[in-house]
Amino acid sequence: MKILQGLEPRGVWNYFEELCGIPHGSHNEKAVSDYCVRFAKERGLEVHQDSAWNVVIIKEASAGYEDAEPLILQGHLDMVCVKEEGCALDFEKDGLDLQTEGDWVCARGTTLGGDDGIAVAYGLALLDDDHIPHPRLEVVFTSCEEMGMEGASALDVSMLKGHTVLNLDSEEEGILLAGCAGGSRAEVCLPVERSHGDGVKAVLTLEGLQGGHSGTEIHKGRGNANRLLAEVLGTLCEIVNCRIVSLEGGEKDNAIPVRAQAVLLIPEQQREAADELCAARAQRLETELSAAEPSLRLRLEWEGAWEADAFCKESQERALALILALPDGVQAMSREIPGLVETSLNLGIVRTREDGICLSYALRSSVEAAKERLTGRMKFLTEYLGGSMEVSGVYPAWEYRRDSRLREDMVRIYEEMFGRKPEVQAIHAGLECGILASKIPDLDCVSMGPDILDIHTTKERMSIPSVERMWRYILEIVKTKR
Repeated sequence: MKILQGLEPRGVWNYFEELCGIPHGSHNEKAVSDYCVRFAKERGLEVHQDSAWNVVIIKEASAGYEDAEPLILQGHLDMVCVKEEGCALDFEKDGLDLQTEGDWVCARGTTLGGDDGIAVAYGLALLDDDHIPHPRLEVVFTSCEEMGMEGASALDVSMLKGHTVLNLDSEEEGILLAGCAGGSRAEVCLPVERSHGDGVKAVLTLEGLQGGHSGTEIHKGRGNANRLLAEVLGTLCEIVNCRIVSLEGGEKDNAIPVRAQAVLLIPEQQREAADELCAARAQRLETELSAAEPSLRLRLEWEGAWEADAFCKESQERALALILALPDGVQAMSREIPGLVETSLNLGIVRTREDGICLSYALRSSVEAAKERLTGRMKFLTEYLGGSMEVSGVYPAWEYRRDSRLREDMVRIYEEMFGRKPEVQAIHAGLECGILASKIPDLDCVSMGPDILDIHTTKERMSIPSVERMWRYILEIVKTKR
């Protein structure tokens, strides 16, 4: 039985539910890409699929629109896969467990993937309806957007005739985006040495944080579980003779981590001191972050006598020093747009290997020179402490265009439909518009979408009424000749 059956617009929700039934996390988009190709072939539409699993579907103009400027509609196929602790769903094999809660659609125990499944659903529903007047439609679905926009970087645009792009990867109704930050990913690795030891096995867990998108919510003062746990460990290891066996936290580098955990080896005679220190730090954290993180929890659990290969003292000190010395969070605010973050980074993932510890960061900036300075600073600190850093997934900023026919049309149409003007903004999060602008000369681009809250978290939910309103808005944009 379909959960979303009966919701309006029916075509959009039907395709969204079908997409949610196909695993489509980043680097696992082949099945959903093939689904889109079959959709196009069954309807006799021109379709292109590449080795990166990008899909381009073209529908020629309807009668009366043959001379209108082609319109490119664009979104991405992949989703961020995050689930609650204990959730049995396998993102590699299973579809999502959808449910409705009042006026919202969400997924039980996991992210929903409204970012950006709703864009794909809008595109397929538009292509499937032969009663909508439209110019030549060039619908572009990219892969691996959430992992450094790899699909957009690999995309061949030679079959595209349009120079106007409606990007459907925004999450706030009434906000039109006309610029975004550029970014990259940094993988920092530090070798560690281990030695054998014995004592009591202890597990230190920090959890219950809100998390969120490392671009759009980096300025909200939310705690980073990886950084906070490292701070606690720094104090604990200074006072108690504890040794780290492993340190793990976060799932995606572009999501603010909600949970981190350390497995420790602590002498039996220092259990009481460790308990007291952790209780004091828990109370301090709860007081400091009560407004931003009301559900924060820090706990130390004991599991009995144990022997293990743990970090030696020098490696442990260097590892904690690296995590705490490298910058995190907002680094600079825009001087041109009040309230807009200019430069930031997020320590999204910490993983321990047998011979080292690795940190994954998402870097963003609307100023290329600022991003380069931040990258250089990180590289210097990492190498000074004996580690190495690799940068990947570099994508350009999308610069604001002063003259935009598309933006003018969208502002006018929105005001006519809803009785108020939409806000035109630039954002700190990354969008593929900058990459498309580097491939298509004189690109005119605007990004929009329905209300989706708490993306990249298990609280993600999408507004049913907003999806319907934005569908009607898209239809009016498509009908407008340029």
